[in-house]
Amino acid sequence: MNIPEHSQLGKASAYTDQYDPSLLFPLPRASKRSEIGITAAPPFFGADLWTAFELSWLNLRGKPQVALAHITVPCETPNLIESKSFKLYLNSLNNTRFADADEVQARIRADVSEAAWRGADRTATVGVKLLLPEVFDREPVHELDGLLLDRLDVECTRYQPAPDLLTAQFDQAPVSEVLVSHLLKSNCLVTGQPDWGSVQIAYSGPQIDQEGLLQYLVSFRNHHEFHEQCVERIFMDIRERCKPIKLTVYARYTRRGGLDINPLRTSHPQALPRNVRTARQ
Repeated sequence: MNIPEHSQLGKASAYTDQYDPSLLFPLPRASKRSEIGITAAPPFFGADLWTAFELSWLNLRGKPQVALAHITVPCETPNLIESKSFKLYLNSLNNTRFADADEVQARIRADVSEAAWRGADRTATVGVKLLLPEVFDREPVHELDGLLLDRLDVECTRYQPAPDLLTAQFDQAPVSEVLVSHLLKSNCLVTGQPDWGSVQIAYSGPQIDQEGLLQYLVSFRNHHEFHEQCVERIFMDIRERCKPIKLTVYARYTRRGGLDINPLRTSHPQALPRNVRTARQ
C-alpha cells in the first residue's frame, strides 16, 4: 500500500520528458478517512476538481502544443492522486509526440482513471477536458458566492483543528445559508509547505454560529493534511457538531507546480460547480 512518505514529495526528482504513466502515485483515502470516523461508505458525494495549467506535448511534426486541462476525480475512488506525482506525470508528456489533443485527453483519462481506481473491484473513467489556446480567453475568474465570514472581527488563538468551536442554534428555526472565507490555510502532510485556499460552506439546518465557524476554519492554519482530507474533515466536523439537514463544503486552493486542487463534498447529489478559478488562483 502506498503511503505519503514513499511519494516524491520533498525529494529531488528526475525530470522525465517522455511519457511515463508509472509516475502517478495513488494514495488510499481510507486511512485518513478512518481518523475522522469514516469506516464504511462515506456520508457524502463529490469530486476533486483539478486544473492543470502546465500541459504541453509535441505534435507528429515535433511542434510543441499547449493546453489547459480540467480533471474531475470522483470522491468515490479508493485513491487520491498525490499532486507532485501528477505534475511529474504531466511533465512526461512534454517531449512525447501525439497525433492530436484528443489522443492526449484519452491518454490522461485512462492513466488517471487506472491510478484513482487501483485496487478496487470496479473502475470508471475520470473526467478530463482539454482547453486549447483559442478558448483560453473564455476562462473566467470569479470569487466564491456567499456571505463573507472574514468581515467578522474575531480573536483567533487556536491553529490546530478545533471542532469544539462549532456551535449551532438548535432551538431556533432552521435556515439556509452560503458562507465563504478566504482564510483557510493548511500545510502539506509531508513537506510542511503552506496550502492556501478559499472555502464555501452551503447548508440548511440549525443556524451555525458564524464567529465560531470562522475561528474553526482559521484553526487549520498549522494543520498538516492534504487538500482533499482537510475538506472531508471540515465536512465531518460540521456534520457532527451542527447537525445540518443538507451540507456542502467546497474549497478552491491556490496552485502549486502548475496544478490546483478543488475538493467538493456534499451530503446530497448535485451537479458539480463549473470549474471557475478565483483571483488568487
